[in-house]
Amino acid sequence: METTVDNLDTPLVLVDLVQVEENIKTLFDAYAGYPGVSVRPHLKTAKCPEFARMLLNAGARGICVAKVSEAEVFVDAGIGDILITTEIAGAVKIQRLISLWSRARDLVIVVDNARVAAAINEAAGKASNDHKLSVLIDLNVGQDRTGVSSKEEALELADSLSRLQNLSLCGIQGYEGHLQHLPPGERERRCHQSMVSLVETADWLRRAGHGIAIVTTGGTGTGEICASHEGITEVQPGSFIFSDAAYQKATRDKYKPALRILAGVVSKPDPDRAVVDAGLKSLSMDMGYAEVWNRPDWTYRPAGDEHGIIESSTGSLALAPGDRVELVPGHIDTTIALHSEFCLTRRGELEAVWAIATRGRVQ
Repeated sequence: METTVDNLDTPLVLVDLVQVEENIKTLFDAYAGYPGVSVRPHLKTAKCPEFARMLLNAGARGICVAKVSEAEVFVDAGIGDILITTEIAGAVKIQRLISLWSRARDLVIVVDNARVAAAINEAAGKASNDHKLSVLIDLNVGQDRTGVSSKEEALELADSLSRLQNLSLCGIQGYEGHLQHLPPGERERRCHQSMVSLVETADWLRRAGHGIAIVTTGGTGTGEICASHEGITEVQPGSFIFSDAAYQKATRDKYKPALRILAGVVSKPDPDRAVVDAGLKSLSMDMGYAEVWNRPDWTYRPAGDEHGIIESSTGSLALAPGDRVELVPGHIDTTIALHSEFCLTRRGELEAVWAIATRGRVQ
């Protein structure tokens, strides 16, 4: 029997390839207006080498990932120009990093601590590589998560890095993730404040004699604001490729939903209420509930691990057990992490099934 969407079991991840391609084109067309700013998409969203290659073919400089274990998947697939955007500390993680660096000379990491940098340098010195490991200083630009807190701390760290034989300081990172979904006016104002801090710190380091070629920042909701700021060289959008319900509001529908969770109706206890097989194990709720695709008069809410409730604001709900409903996740990254496969469609026809290759890669 031919495999089609209709004979796949639910819940599952549906990806509209036509919309993915449109979202990618929209993004690269937008950044073409910012000469000197490269796009390095963050694959914490799309989570597989096939999507990475689509982005590289569209003009991406390289890719970002969050963890060493994610980077391993992409290096295994032949993709080596990778920035790991979160700090790496501890003997186990550092050894894993060094093993990966031996296979990927274009690997770049971020640091915010001189003692950790020294430990990485020591481990790198024991490898037989003929190149240095590229490093960015991570600057806290308001998210209060990781990063040095001031330009003075950044300079102190840069001076420490300059004394390490196996590391090469090449830039600075400052990610304003806390601003991605703010109302447009406030987002622009606060993002520019963050960019002033980032660029001033980069200039401060240059005046002290440090080579700062890369100034990287930005997400789907802020990237163009960042790119408009003189001194930014690279942006890291990720969610744009699929979008989600939260970003629909934040980006004013610039990037259309390309990924939905297909859920099956398992019960219809009331005329205006149906129960589907997608609950907390299928949809992340950290950024709000999923929305029913193309049905603004219907709402979704979770009803436990395995169930969700669809309700109609107009009273009657034209659903019966066995029917299917497409749901736009509230938060795309954490929803994808709950699943194992992308079911790729083109104009309603199943085209391919790709593994969500970095699912579970949290180390």
